[in-house]
Amino acid sequence: VVYGDIGTSPLYAFREALRPFAADGVHENEVLGLISLMVWTLTIIVTFKYVLFLLRADNDGEGGTLSLLALLMKKTGNFTPVLFFAGIIGAALFIGDAMITPALSVMSALEGLKLVTPAFAGYVLPVSAAIMAGLFLVQSKGTAAVSKLFGPITTVWFLVMAWGGLIHIGDDWTILKALNPINALWFISHAGFAGLIVLGAVFLTVTGAEALYADLGHFGRKPIQVAWFILVFPALALNYLGQGAFVLANPQAIENPFYLMYPEWALLPVVILATMATIIASQAVITGAFSLARQAVHLGFLPRLAIKFTSETNTGQIYVPAVNLLLFIGVIVLIFSFGDSESLATAYGISVTGAMVVTTLMSFQFLRSIWGW
Repeated sequence: VVYGDIGTSPLYAFREALRPFAADGVHENEVLGLISLMVWTLTIIVTFKYVLFLLRADNDGEGGTLSLLALLMKKTGNFTPVLFFAGIIGAALFIGDAMITPALSVMSALEGLKLVTPAFAGYVLPVSAAIMAGLFLVQSKGTAAVSKLFGPITTVWFLVMAWGGLIHIGDDWTILKALNPINALWFISHAGFAGLIVLGAVFLTVTGAEALYADLGHFGRKPIQVAWFILVFPALALNYLGQGAFVLANPQAIENPFYLMYPEWALLPVVILATMATIIASQAVITGAFSLARQAVHLGFLPRLAIKFTSETNTGQIYVPAVNLLLFIGVIVLIFSFGDSESLATAYGISVTGAMVVTTLMSFQFLRSIWGW
């Protein structure tokens, strides 16, 4: 569940990053630079910053921006205005993320149906809305019940992504040069203004990292770390490398490299699996939003809300009906006002980047005042 969000990024991240270069054709150094940026962004931001480091900065088992704020308050005894506003802005951006993720992920998965047959084009929005209604209805069953259903599906999804990448890495072995970070640095220094736009799309590869930290109270540190190193990180790296090699060998595939990588017989099953995976991606941010709301109530930022405990043994597993309803309304408004995943991707980048900047500033202060670095 925690990695559902980051696990759906390959559906659209590479496609969006390639878009600024599509007009004059894609060149080898652009593809190598982009894939290098994506792999190293995953390594530095998710592996080092979140999985190995920030998961240790918990407040009685809870994670997220407001946990950092609570820890800093315990140390200093009060809010400094800067930290106070940083905490509030970070929380607000995460709630924005929790609305955009379900809308963007499910729409981008269902848009794969257009590749199966163009007749599906008119059904993407209503089907997206129907799926969202179902997802928000099952929240009251609790994290554990939802995870029993969603966990195995996500595992299959990561294995299918790894397989898709593996069968195409051999299309052009030069893609392995992307593992050298020099390519990422060369790309950024030579891309000019387009590089800035591309960096926003590269950020889409790490969109689930904030949810990973906010979900700490639901799942605990150890399972999150083990899953990342054994399954999630290798599958993502293989898929991005495979997409890069595939585009180098078939430049016309930049229209939708993720889906076009799979053989024709596998396309419909992969679209169905992707849709299921995107529903689970939405779950990661929804459970994070519940944790955030409870922390906000404890800190006095929100009025008291009805909070239902859904586990007899784990106090981190909760359901907040008011937050569930607000998120649902927000998601439906986004789906019908933006209309497609491409339009929504930019707004997504802003909310994710903003939330990460706030977390970085607060973790810097945490290192200084709590750990004494």
